[in-house]
Amino acid sequence: MHKRRRRGGFTLIEVLIVIAIVLTLSGLVGVALFQRRDEAKVDLTKTDMNTLKSAMQQFYLHFERYPTTEEGVSVLWDKAQLDDPELEDKWGGYLSAPLEKDKWGHEWGYEQLSYNSYRLWSVGPDGEEDTDDDIVISVKPIGADDDDGFGDFGDDMLPPPPPSGG
Repeated sequence: MHKRRRRGGFTLIEVLIVIAIVLTLSGLVGVALFQRRDEAKVDLTKTDMNTLKSAMQQFYLHFERYPTTEEGVSVLWDKAQLDDPELEDKWGGYLSAPLEKDKWGHEWGYEQLSYNSYRLWSVGPDGEEDTDDDIVISVKPIGADDDDGFGDFGDDMLPPPPPSGG
């Protein structure tokens, strides 16, 4: 009698099924990782904005105003950006390293609303202003109306207005 020899190993179908399962699982893990990466960029951008906000507070303490729109956030690490070069001696070096862009590589949006209020924003992942993914910090004067559309992030952190001279 002939004994059939049984070969060890996998058939082509079995190998294809295993490959399909591995690809499916890696696809699911990849999608989850990319979603977490996007969330992490948002969180890191918010952290950078809080760093800028703290530097703005220090700037305010020295100059009794926030940076002008023309000075922008770059005045926090570069005293040459001051509107008045005579004030360079008063400048305190608020950030040790430039923080020029958000985590998507876009420059910060900044607008001084008054001497004691400003609006700082990132255009977010889409790179377009005034869309749902924008991240905005608005610091308003104490007692300001909250119906300006900027939210109230940081209102309680405002320094007092400078004394009025006369």
